[in-house]
Amino acid sequence: MAKLTISLAQMSISPGSVRRNMDVMQNMVAEAVRRGSQLVLLPELWPSGPGLSKEKTDEIASPLNGGIFAETSTAAQKLKVCIVGSMPEKRGVSLNNSAPFFAPTGQVLGVYRKIHLFGPMGEDRVFKGGQSVLNLDLPWGKTGLAICYDLRFPEMFRRYGVEGSKLVLLPAAWPANRLEHWRALLRARAIENQYYIAACNTVGELETAEGPTLFGGHSMIIDPWGDTVLEAGAMPGLYTVDIELDTVEEVRRRIPVFQDRKPEYYGLDDIMSKLEL
Repeated sequence: MAKLTISLAQMSISPGSVRRNMDVMQNMVAEAVRRGSQLVLLPELWPSGPGLSKEKTDEIASPLNGGIFAETSTAAQKLKVCIVGSMPEKRGVSLNNSAPFFAPTGQVLGVYRKIHLFGPMGEDRVFKGGQSVLNLDLPWGKTGLAICYDLRFPEMFRRYGVEGSKLVLLPAAWPANRLEHWRALLRARAIENQYYIAACNTVGELETAEGPTLFGGHSMIIDPWGDTVLEAGAMPGLYTVDIELDTVEEVRRRIPVFQDRKPEYYGLDDIMSKLEL
């Protein structure tokens, strides 16, 4: 499969209003399918909203086999489409900010749990950090998952490139006052690693540990050259485009970054071993 049709569901999330957020999700996914989309990407913590207390998040969270996850699985199965977006997951006494990949069968093919938690918004006081990346073999090629603040950690995205990813999916809740960081980092990660990045942000003002925070929208898809395939505005909406995955191999042939890497000279293992002492 060389062509993939993706829809970015840029939502205005109602904090704590799971039923409303679920209804918005289902309407957007249904419209995406009507447009021919094979994959729908949702924002970070779309069922709950970012910035909620641990107690409120715990009320909304559910294990992978129930609650908000089961309802999303049913939507994927009913509409026969892939769905990705981050959700509060309950794992024993802990909570994770988790991005499951729902297949058109409703099956969860894998779950990425956010590794880098954003302290200024109090995320580290609510969630436990994940401990592993996720790179899935899918019909259109290997696809990596990340969430929001992860974007600032290039080592993670380099690993996806080295492993042969053609696409990275990034649900986010990125503030409007750091919109230029958003644009620059998405382009940098795509150029460095010569793959597509699809990033879906939320919109609207929500209360967080930083105070009232305006989330900026501008969901984007960047191609392996660093060109903008899609950039949404600051309003809620569904944005749909086709991407050509063969472009990844073309770019990698023309500028063979991965062949020309010299990791044996970077000394990263030595640096890490010293930091751990």
